[in-house]
Amino acid sequence: MSGASEVERPPARVLVVDDQTVVREGIVMLLGLLPGVEVVGAAADGLEAVRLVAEHAPDVVLMDLRMPRCDGVEATRRIRDHHPDTQVVVLTTFGDDGSLFPALQAGARGYLTKDAGAEEIVRAIEDVRSGAAGLSPQVQRRLLERLSARTPEPVAQQPAASRKAPEALPDGLTVREAEVLALVADGLSNAEIARRLHVSTATVKTHINNLFAKTGVRDRAQAVRYAFHHGIAPPGPSRR
Repeated sequence: MSGASEVERPPARVLVVDDQTVVREGIVMLLGLLPGVEVVGAAADGLEAVRLVAEHAPDVVLMDLRMPRCDGVEATRRIRDHHPDTQVVVLTTFGDDGSLFPALQAGARGYLTKDAGAEEIVRAIEDVRSGAAGLSPQVQRRLLERLSARTPEPVAQQPAASRKAPEALPDGLTVREAEVLALVADGLSNAEIARRLHVSTATVKTHINNLFAKTGVRDRAQAVRYAFHHGIAPPGPSRR
């Protein structure tokens, strides 16, 4: 009975985009050896990537950034605008802010650097295919550092009298919801957030459901971008 009811998920259909032939062919070869992945094509620049997405409708595009004719950021924007069912995971040499944030703003759901291993690449593909974020731990740290730099004094460290009133936060977020959002942007799981704030996991889930509903974000990747855009600082490293 269980065998009949369980439907095996088809492999993720992936398009590889990189302007360097050796790198592109190497990634294609690597993915071809991995279970659960089917490479449907390879492109040498962003224009070719957009054309092949329209032709093959892949689940995921592994996108390089620095390419001639049309770079990865512009290609990501066009793909997400015209083919919203195709997700983009950036796979690049560059992890600097000038590469990371434009790619996320263009609609990339994942971001890896080229020192990522096969397991990390497959995990990112599966994550974005399932609607989650495919961000490496290093990228999540960069997002946190940027959040911290945008707001010198974190909400949780301000005296109660000087904290933002709930109505001053975007979309009617409460101070607690903003704290939870910042910890989500820090890459913490629900259980880790619960331990940090000394509340139950169920309470954290309630806060996350509420802030997702208020802000209109659908997953943690969008929540990270929302937190960055609105300058919501993470709570301090220690709370009593």
